[in-house]
Amino acid sequence: MSKKILLDKINVPGIKTYEVYRKEGGYASVEKAIKAMTPDEVVEEVKKSGLRGRGGAGFPAGMKWSFIDKKSGKPRHLVCNADESEPGTFKDRYLMEFIPHLLIEGMITSSFALGANLSYIYIRGEYMWVFKILERAIAEAKAAGWLGKNILGSGYDLELHVHCGAGAYICGEETALIESLEGKRGNPRIKPPFPAVSGLWANPTVVNNVETIASVPWIINNSGDDYAKIGIGRSTGTKLISASGHVKNPGVYEIELGLSVDEFMNSDEYLGGMSSNRPLKALVPGGSSVPILPANLIFKTANGEDRLMTYESLSDGGFATGSMLGSGGFIVYDDTACVVRNTWNFARFYHHESCGQCTPCREGTGWLEKVLWRIENGQGREEDIDLLWSIQSKIEGNTICPLGDAASWPVAAAIRHFREEFEYHVRFPERIKNRNHFVAEPFDKVRHLVSKQTV
Repeated sequence: MSKKILLDKINVPGIKTYEVYRKEGGYASVEKAIKAMTPDEVVEEVKKSGLRGRGGAGFPAGMKWSFIDKKSGKPRHLVCNADESEPGTFKDRYLMEFIPHLLIEGMITSSFALGANLSYIYIRGEYMWVFKILERAIAEAKAAGWLGKNILGSGYDLELHVHCGAGAYICGEETALIESLEGKRGNPRIKPPFPAVSGLWANPTVVNNVETIASVPWIINNSGDDYAKIGIGRSTGTKLISASGHVKNPGVYEIELGLSVDEFMNSDEYLGGMSSNRPLKALVPGGSSVPILPANLIFKTANGEDRLMTYESLSDGGFATGSMLGSGGFIVYDDTACVVRNTWNFARFYHHESCGQCTPCREGTGWLEKVLWRIENGQGREEDIDLLWSIQSKIEGNTICPLGDAASWPVAAAIRHFREEFEYHVRFPERIKNRNHFVAEPFDKVRHLVSKQTV
C-alpha cells in the first residue's frame, strides 16, 4: 500500500467535525508553526519538500511563496483556488467534502508563513453543498481559537472567508479568480505584474490549489526532507488522482508519485483494469486540457521506458509522444469510444467557457467546436482535418491565459495520434450516423477501409 498523507484519516467516523479532527492530531501544524517556527522557516520547509502546485501547472509551491512582496508594507493575502472545473477532475471536492478541517489547517499554517492576515477560499458555484461544509468548519475552527485575533496568544491574527463563484471555468485561472473575488467580471489579467506583487486589491497575493495547501500540515508536522523522500526525482510526495472512464474502480486515489501507469491502471489496489475487458484505446492522464495518449504510449514511453505517474515521465517525449500529469484527471477509454466525439465534447466545453477577451480564443474555440461537430455528424470534408490543425495552431500561445492552450492541445493530440479515425468519419459518413458507432464495430475493425481508400 502506498503512503497516505491527505487521505490517511478520511474514513475516520466524524472526521468532518472539529472535535474528531482535533483528536486525530488536527491543527498540530498550526501549533508548531506559530509557537516554534518563524514564517520564513515554514516557507523553507515547504521549499525543501519539493511540493509542486497540484492544480495543474506543477510550479514549486515554496518558490512561489518566496516571490511574495514583503517590502511594500502592503497587506498580504493567501487565496485557495477551489474552483475545480476541469472536466475529469474531482479530487479537491473529495477533500473539502470529507475532511474540510485539513484544508482549514493548511490555510492557517500557510497564511502564517506568508504573513497574511486576511485569506480566502474561492470555491466554484456548483459546489454549494461543499461551500456550506467549509463555512461550518471555519466557524468551528474560529470558536476553538484557531482563527481571529491573537491566535494561540502569539499576536498573529487571521480571518478566513469562503467566496462562492458563479460557475465560470475561467476563474480557475489565478488572475481571473482574483478579478472575480474583487466583484468584477472574471477576465484574466495581463502579467506582469504577477499576483505575488500586485494581486487581490493590488496587494501581494499567493494563489494555491486545495490539494497543495492541504499538503502543508504534513510537511510542517514532519519535515520537508521527509516529504521529499516520498516520490521520485523532482516529483515528490503524493498526488490525488481523479480516475474515471472505462475502468473497474473509478474514484479518487492518493498515490506516491513514481508509481507506474501500468500498476495504477491494472492492479486491484487501484483501478483494477478495464471495466468491460475490452482493449484499452486511449488515455487522458491529467484532465481534459492535456494531450490524449494512444494505447501504445500509455504504459511505455516512445523510448521503451516504463511510463510513470510523475510530472517528468508523463511529459516524456513532449507533445509528440507524451502528455502531462496536469490536475490528475485520469480518463480511460476502451475501443468503443470515439475520439472525434470526445474531442468535440471537450471543444464544446472550452468554447462555452472562453471569457472572450482574446480574439484567437474567442473565435478559434467556436470554429473548433463547429468543425468537429461537422465531422462527427457526417458532414465533414477532407480539408476539415487540416483546417482544425490550422485553427488550433493559431490559438496556442496567442492568448493572455492558458485557456486557449487548453482548447488547442486536445485537438492537436487527437489529430496527431488518431488522424485515421478523423478520415474515417469524413469518408464514411453513413457509418458514423449512430452516436455509438464504435460499440458494435470498433475502429480497429474498420481501419482497413481508410487504408484501402487512401491507396
